[in-house]
Amino acid sequence: MKKTFKTLVPVALAAVAFGAVAQEFPTKPITLVVPFAAGGPTDRVARDLAEAMRKPLGGAVVVVDNAAGAGGSIGANKVAKAPADGYTLLVHHIGMATMPTLVRNIPFKVESDFEYLGMINDVPMTLIGKPSLPANNYRELTTWINANKGKINLGNAGVGSASHLCGMLFQNAIGVDMTAIPYKGTGPAMTDLMGGQIDLMCDQTTNTTAQIEGKKVKAYAVSSPKRLTTAALKDLPTLQESGLKDFEVSIFHGLYAPKGTPAPVLKKLNDALKVALKDPDFIKKQEGLGAVVVNDRRSDPAEHKKFVAAEIAKWSPLIKAANVYVD
Repeated sequence: MKKTFKTLVPVALAAVAFGAVAQEFPTKPITLVVPFAAGGPTDRVARDLAEAMRKPLGGAVVVVDNAAGAGGSIGANKVAKAPADGYTLLVHHIGMATMPTLVRNIPFKVESDFEYLGMINDVPMTLIGKPSLPANNYRELTTWINANKGKINLGNAGVGSASHLCGMLFQNAIGVDMTAIPYKGTGPAMTDLMGGQIDLMCDQTTNTTAQIEGKKVKAYAVSSPKRLTTAALKDLPTLQESGLKDFEVSIFHGLYAPKGTPAPVLKKLNDALKVALKDPDFIKKQEGLGAVVVNDRRSDPAEHKKFVAAEIAKWSPLIKAANVYVD
């Protein structure tokens, strides 16, 4: 009995200490690591989220750290290897589902080296073209594509980018190969599209809404399951209603912590995330970007992880078939 008592005392003390630490969390600034450059769509989502999570975290300081490179794997690895205390988190997009295939020498495991905290939003994609393109709607675009096979340039923001992934899926769906033109970011790709140096692009509403509204590009369709309500995009048909069955691409964003982060800390972070997702100001900012804030069960860690696993299964064969990798 004495031996049992001596064994239980340290365990009980540790549990008390652990509970106290979790109860006090956070006691210092929390860092949201964004694995892409400042100013991009994921960076904007993270900065809006940082502001929205401060209040439910007791006024804690929440800062954003940009750690770009290697298709988002550098920033993700930084969080995977960080202390599991809840103070270093990751805001990542669909790359969490594509990195396992796109980055062949990935230094971590997406499904087992992170704690899933919940999804943040879905960002639909828009299919857009250069201003001089003769097609004025999606039906005319398909006619033009079929008449110009082997001559079409499809721009993207780089291997592994949202525009690259959407472009691959679009080509696969219509059964037409196009020449992929990768750029170092959305900015230069959009500039060349507006200037007529490339023909088409499939990119996030966060990057294209202003250009569509300003009539600097031609817009043909959105990748969401139903039409969007944003003023500049509400008249665009979905690719599904245009004839591409089951075509749906959303660049989701999620929140992650290092594996082994204490459960009470994870709960505090998830609770704060759920409060942020209902914040009217956060919702308004996301809607202004063309993003749809998550309001379903994917804000729960288990559903978030289940969703990412399904996305990995969806994208892996497409990436392997394209034989295009980051490394």
